[in-house]
Amino acid sequence: MTENSAPLNCLSGVRVLDLTQFEAGPSCTEALAWLGAEVVKVENPGGGEPGRTSFAGPPGSPDSFYFFEFNANKKSVTVNLKSERGLGLVKDMAKKADVMIENMAPGTIERLGLGYEAIRALNPGIIYAQVKGFGEGSPYEKNLAFDMIAQAAGGTMSITGEPDGPPIRPGVSLGDTGTGMTMAISILGALYERRATGQGRRLQVAMQDAMLHYIRFAFQTQAVLGRAAPRNSNRSNTAPSEIFRCAPGGANDWIYVFARQKDHWHRLLKLLGREDLIGDPRYETAQARGERIQEVNAMVADWTKRRDKHEAMRLIGAAGVPAGAVLDTMELMNEPSFTERGILQTAEH
Repeated sequence: MTENSAPLNCLSGVRVLDLTQFEAGPSCTEALAWLGAEVVKVENPGGGEPGRTSFAGPPGSPDSFYFFEFNANKKSVTVNLKSERGLGLVKDMAKKADVMIENMAPGTIERLGLGYEAIRALNPGIIYAQVKGFGEGSPYEKNLAFDMIAQAAGGTMSITGEPDGPPIRPGVSLGDTGTGMTMAISILGALYERRATGQGRRLQVAMQDAMLHYIRFAFQTQAVLGRAAPRNSNRSNTAPSEIFRCAPGGANDWIYVFARQKDHWHRLLKLLGREDLIGDPRYETAQARGERIQEVNAMVADWTKRRDKHEAMRLIGAAGVPAGAVLDTMELMNEPSFTERGILQTAEH
């Protein structure tokens, strides 16, 4: 851990009763656990939460890689929520908890007798958090949702893909983990508020609602165009702002180069050996370069195709121009700086 890392005990003493499963809820409670909260995960006695067995895991392990990824640092207890004794155990734990969180299907927690009013009667100071697919008052509030549903109904798919192609789900689980992080921030705010008021509160973050937060840029695009934000792939209204092929031409031998600002553009021209274009009005503004996108991109592409992505990123970055090589999961796993800085760690499960 570096001096810039959050201390792992900053939520020490905070107790979290975790009735979540799969990803949206567990990613939230895992973040709280990483910050030092005591998280007790309640699972059913018939094999635990579904995420344990719904995906592949290490040879000989009953649990999946997926489960490991979203449930680090937690304690676990099996409780039969269909029995009076099990419900009583959960209520006893709720009396001592600072936070209770659930992401069950709409209406389930209330039918179990563990809704907000019931829990608040036991513990007025509790932060009662709910992650749902769609918010209360939505015409779809009783619908089930997973990540891809939230991304479809929350707008991210509408702006992802080629302009003449179908909507595409992004490769990251914004609907799940993005919602989880939004809820984690909400819980931290509620805990801070409680220090002053002594009162708890009910929180709800809907996956669809959270997606609106993550596509804010698309709404400003809509405001400019006067119509729904389109799918643009990597296209931009300036150049260079594009993914460029690198040597030797493998599946991920690409680099993204972005030089919208004038000083970045001048630095890039020097690197490309085209100082003669510095100050040329045909390229001097972002708008002007946007009118010559193909020409500008061709200059950059001719340079990147003769270098591997790592060299290209090093040289462009050293020149003071934003650029990012496309790194795959294996390259990221093998990058020593991540382990040296504690970003990636080995743990026994």
